[in-house]
Formats: sequence, C-alpha cells, structure tokens
Amino acid sequence: MVKLRLKRYGRKQQPTYRIIAIDVKSRRQGRALKEVGFYDPRKDQTHLDVATIITFIQQGAQPTDTVSHILNRAGVFEQIHAMSIHE
Repeated sequence: MVKLRLKRYGRKQQPTYRIIAIDVKSRRQGRALKEVGFYDPRKDQTHLDVATIITFIQQGAQPTDTVSHILNRAGVFEQIHAMSIHE
C-alpha cells in the first residue's frame, strides 16, 4: 500500500518537508516512489504536483493526517470530487 507522507529536510529548528509517495513499510526517510510536493511550515508555503497527487489517490494511496490537511487547504480533494461528478 502507498501513502502520501512528509519527509523532513532542513536544519535544526528550521524544518521543511517534501510530500512524497512511499510504500507503507518504508521508513520516513526511505526511498520515495515519487516526490509530489513541498511544504514549508515556517513560511506556510506549499508547492504541489496536483495531477500526480490525484493519480496516486485514485490508485488507492492514503494521505497521512497532516498531508490530508495540506491537500484539503490546497483544494485537491475538491478537484477529485469534481472529476468524479463529471464522469
């Protein structure tokens, strides 16, 4: 099973995160299947590859709680819902 989770980068007390698709059994800093976004909590900046994220979610990937919150604020779930209505 694949999860969308955060991978920590940055220096001490200055974290930044990459949003990655990774196998559930892999550790947090393990090899990612694909990097699909970036999140900086200090500046509240988010860069997402929405098309890839939607593809992973449609294939069954489960976002963690934090990633789910980030995607919800970016409107990704609304796009998925709109796509499912049009089909």
